[in-house]
Amino acid sequence: MRHYLKKYLPDHETIRRNPWLRPFESTLLHPRLWHLNRHSVAGGVAAGLFCGLIPGPLQMFAAAICAVVFRVNLPLALLVTVYTNPLTIVPLYLLAYQLGRLATGQSNGFIAPPEFSLTDFVGWTEAMQAWMLVVAKPLGVGLVILAAGLAVIGYFATKAVWRAHLIAAWRRRKAIRS
Repeated sequence: MRHYLKKYLPDHETIRRNPWLRPFESTLLHPRLWHLNRHSVAGGVAAGLFCGLIPGPLQMFAAAICAVVFRVNLPLALLVTVYTNPLTIVPLYLLAYQLGRLATGQSNGFIAPPEFSLTDFVGWTEAMQAWMLVVAKPLGVGLVILAAGLAVIGYFATKAVWRAHLIAAWRRRKAIRS
């Protein structure tokens, strides 16, 4: 598995030759950012899962910063952020909203956004702002809870799968030897 992943990872020369990455060469070439061991991979998965719920194009930037700060696998942290895509983002945000409602103690159900009205655009804009303020707290709290939960689950699941793979490999080698 490690050899398969190494085929697709960029080498150090690719980073050195890239003019956009050259200012960050000393940071980006740290060996722990590129190692494929269970600690680095599990940390990369956790960083990617946590940062994947950040809105917009900031996901990969935040995942890269987390990977550099925590010295975990950088390419994997970037790759894992793509679990949020146009098909999954709405259900994930609805789940985050529900988690936030439970955490903040809000008992009211989902509050539907105001109907768009071209004839009363100013009124619709004001109603939309009011709706966004009501939804913001439970959504924000829920996003942090969901992101942290996914990161913890991803971290320990990766470590467990890695360990199971190692145990199976040990048993195969033991069976071959005997």
